[in-house]
Order: sequence, then C-alpha cells, then structure tokens
Amino acid sequence: MRRQTGYIIIFFLLVLFILVLFQVNTELKVAKSFPAVLDEKIPINQIVLKQTSYIKDSKGNIISEIHHNENRTSLPSDEIPPLVKDLFIAIEDQHFYEHVGFDITGIGRAALINFKNESIDQGGSTITQQLARNLYLTNEKTYNRKLSELLYSYQLEQKLTKEEILTAYSNAIYFQNGAYGIESASQLYFSKPIKEASLAQIAFLCAIPNNPSLYNPVTQFSNTKERQERILQILVEADKITPKEYQRAINEPIELVLEDRVDTYPDYTTYIYQELKMLISKKEGFSEKLSSATSVEEKEKLHDILNQTVKDKLESGIIIETVLNTKIQETAVQSVERYLPSDHAQGAVAVIDHTSNQLVAIVGGKNYKKFAFHRAFQGTRQPGSAIKPLLVYAPYFDQTGASISQKVNANNFCKNGYCPQNYGGGQYGNVSLQTAFTYSYNTPAIRLLDEIGIETAFEYLNKLHFSSVVKEDHGLPAAIGGFTYGMSPLEMTNAFATFANNGQFIQARGITKVTDLQGNILYDWNEEPTGVWSQSANQKVRALLADVVNTGTAKEANFSSGYIGGKTGTTNEIKDLWFVGLTERYTAGVWVGNDENKSVYYLEAQKPQVYIWRDIMKASQ
Repeated sequence: MRRQTGYIIIFFLLVLFILVLFQVNTELKVAKSFPAVLDEKIPINQIVLKQTSYIKDSKGNIISEIHHNENRTSLPSDEIPPLVKDLFIAIEDQHFYEHVGFDITGIGRAALINFKNESIDQGGSTITQQLARNLYLTNEKTYNRKLSELLYSYQLEQKLTKEEILTAYSNAIYFQNGAYGIESASQLYFSKPIKEASLAQIAFLCAIPNNPSLYNPVTQFSNTKERQERILQILVEADKITPKEYQRAINEPIELVLEDRVDTYPDYTTYIYQELKMLISKKEGFSEKLSSATSVEEKEKLHDILNQTVKDKLESGIIIETVLNTKIQETAVQSVERYLPSDHAQGAVAVIDHTSNQLVAIVGGKNYKKFAFHRAFQGTRQPGSAIKPLLVYAPYFDQTGASISQKVNANNFCKNGYCPQNYGGGQYGNVSLQTAFTYSYNTPAIRLLDEIGIETAFEYLNKLHFSSVVKEDHGLPAAIGGFTYGMSPLEMTNAFATFANNGQFIQARGITKVTDLQGNILYDWNEEPTGVWSQSANQKVRALLADVVNTGTAKEANFSSGYIGGKTGTTNEIKDLWFVGLTERYTAGVWVGNDENKSVYYLEAQKPQVYIWRDIMKASQ
C-alpha cells in the first residue's frame, strides 16, 4: 500500500511539473525566470563527444585506432545522409520539431502505463532526451533520473538548434560492439562510410540503437533484420520512400563485413604514445614546471595533470602522423626473432634516418606485445665498448687534434687500485689509436680518458641526452662501459647519429605532427642541433668505425654498400651484446641480452647483434 501511495505522489508531482512548464500557452512557452535557474544548475555550453584518434605511418596509412571506451567518428551535419535523420525522427520522435525537449503526450502515456504496472519500464523519450541521457546521465530506471533527463533536455533545446541536436544524436548514440555514432557503425558492420550505405543498410543500422543488445547485428541478426523491415514500412507510411524502394530494400541481402580495429606495429605505436606525452609536455609547459618542481607531491600532481591532458587530447580525436617505415620495421622484428630463437634471449632495436633525424623503426623486444616493457627506450643497460667513440675517442680527437696513427700504450693499466685488463688479458705494447679502436682494446681507452680528464669527457657525453647518467658514473671505468644504470638502445642510436651529422647532435623523433581530425596542426617538434665535437674529430671517428666493420670486431656487418661503420660492445660476464653503426642514410643500434641480466655467453660467438643490424641495413637500401 505504501509503495502504491509513493507512485501516486510521484505521478502527480510529475504531472504538476509538466503543467508548470506549459502553463503559459499551447505552444509550450515557459516563464522567463525558469531558464535562468536551469542555466545555473545545468550549464551546457557545447557538446563534446569522445572521438577515435589515429596513428599513421610515413605514407599516411592508419596503423592504429585509439579509442578507449567509445569508438566514434563524428560527422558534421552536411555529411550525415538526410535519410538517416528522417529515419530517426520517424521511428524515435515524430514530434521532434514541435516539442521543447520532451513530448507531453509520450510522457503521459508512459506514465500511465508505468502507474498501471507499478513499474518504470516505459520511457517515452524524445531524441533530445536520449541525447541528454547519453551525454550527461545514466540508463538507471528511476524517477529522479527521469526528472534530471527532462531538465537537461529542456536546456539542450534552449542552447542548440534542432539540427544541432539531431546531428549530435546521430553521432552520440550507441550501436553495440563498441561503435558510437552512425559513421562508426557503418564502418564497423559494413566497412564503408555511411555516405556509401544503401537504403537497406541505413535502415538496418538505425534499427540498433533502440535496444542495442536485442538488436545486436552480430548475435541477434534476425531481430535486427525484422526491425529493419518494420522501419522501412514506417518510412513508406511517412512518404519518405516509395513502395517500390521499400520492396527493393527489404529484398536486398544484408551481409556484415565486420571491420577489425586497426592496431598494428605494437613496438612502434607503444613508443609513439610515450613521444606524444613528451611532445604535449613540452608544448604545454609541463616539462619546464616539472624541472622546477621541488617536492615529490608537486611532481606527482603535475604528472597526473599531464596524463589527463594527454587522455583528453586522444579522446578529442587527433591524428598522429609518424615516420614509420613499415618495411624496415618488419625486417627489424623478423630479424630479432630469427637470430634470437632461445627463450632466454631478448633484443631491442632502434633505426634512425639521420638525413632527416627521424625514428623510422623501433623494436621493444622479441614477440613484443603492446604496452609491455619496451626494451628499446625504457630499458637501460651497460654499453660496454660501444661507449668508447662517444666518451673517449671523439672527445680525445677534439681536445688534442691527434691523428688516428698516434701511438698509445695497450699494456696493463693500474691507477688508485683500479686495474682493468684487455679482453683475454692480452698486452699489445704501443699501438696506433686506429688499432686500439678497431680491435677494441680496453686499456688504451682508459688511458685516453685519464689524459683528457674525466669531467672534460663527460661534458661531451652530457650533450648527447643520456637520461640515466649519474655523478657516480664519472670515473675511469666509464671508458669501457662501467655505468650505474647505463643507456637505452634508442639513446645509443641517437648518439651515434651524431657521427652522421658532422658532430652535431639532433634529437630524433617519430612524430612529425599532431593534428585534429580536420587537419589543423596542434603540435609538432622543432628540434635544434647541438654541436658536440668538431668536424675534424668526427671524420676521424668515422674512419675508425669503418675499420671496425672492414677488418675489426664486426666484419660480419659488412655488405656491398657505400659507407658502413659501427662499434661492438660486450659487458662483463657477457650480459650484454651491442652493435651500433651507420650507413650513408641510417643509424641503427641493436642490443641483445636477457631481462634477468644474466650472461648470454652462448651467443657471443654467434654475434646475433651484428647479423640483426646487417639484415636491417640491407633491407633499407
């Protein structure tokens, strides 16, 4: 009895509310003070719908669609077929152009049915109400939610034109299986834009939103087809189509051509997410704020705001244009898998087109899965002898002007208790710098670093943007790769690209620009080169790098081409194998090891890092 009394009270309150709205005249005008109250309680300035974003390769092909909860491509009013609008009005809201957001007749009819059945199953919702529910509310079946829906609907009608509401509705509503809006639905179910859909296909799609679960085309096809035919009959009765068009439409076979979500090249797109965050951080001022932040709490707050900013940008619908070279990327992925068959071995690759300073390929690991730990830019490992040209030889040539034929002691070295040896314990007497470099002797590199000064050498290294170098690394062991945290393969590759750019460091990027869906540029990079060492020093190191490939520790990397040069690197206990090198156009770095930082001694003689590099470079010719 109490429940029935409650329904009676709610029903009469609802009726009273409606009477207040329509007390002025039969045209449903409301009191002037009423909108002011709504403006304060329900601020609606514009409709913002979540949109799908896209990552494209160097040729403009989409390689990844980005949509978290809502797959949507919004269309402007003039790109939505008139038939779609006519159809929605005919089946959802025949008095759309007459009401102020809700239909008194429909609400009354639904209220009487609910009262009779002691339920609230009947909605009587207009297109505007459905839009309000999609934008601001939930599908909760309560009178409180229904009242809020009426208020929002009324406010939408005050702020927007009927055409704007109908356009927003067509873009906002749910079509099941993750598709929001008529365009995404057409792409999902028929793999074509809505402008190319037939009458039969449009009616089929418009059958779905009324009850997306019941009319799910994938699992409830017959239900959807049945409702499509009823909809087409309604169009005939409304004189929107002819009986002949109706007959042709219901006889047209509906064949689903389901479009899979595009999400390829996980190694590259995972990195692009990170670079996008860096780009937005720089352009929106977060980088500067983070560098000046003094407390952990302040930095965490800034990171939270930055993450939300990136999320908002992605949900607004953007196009991220990149320089991905799919041929090189595919070769790199396949080469890592080919030369590292062991389950215990891992690898990472970065490839830079140093003529344009673009990151054209990157591999985060063997059998890499999107958003997993990315060894190419997130992993840092000791570089071994691969650091020698960057920290020792180029700075030494720049400081002293020495020639590559100058002699250096290659015997054992000992200073202040630090007594490293050459690989295998060999002592070679006085040898040329060329010989010491080509065969990667350790003690000459340590002597050269000691001669020019540790701090002097690190001043050069600091210009190469290694993010994990710490003060504790400033010591003689650094000459042969003794670093606390080490370098990432991407950092090493970018640093070696300096040898291709006459001694100037330029940060390589994968993103060329970020635009909105209309093509307006939102963000792009503007990297400036940094001079690191002289052209003379640079040319000498290039000659040494070429000797390593021609006669030294990386002869296996050689192939018929123009310039080829590079440097191997092996760390203590054979935990890391490196090869970083360059040709006339590309610089590539390859790291091989394992995630547990255990020895991969069984791979040392096979030199997989060198063969991976060679395969990639040959494919890039």
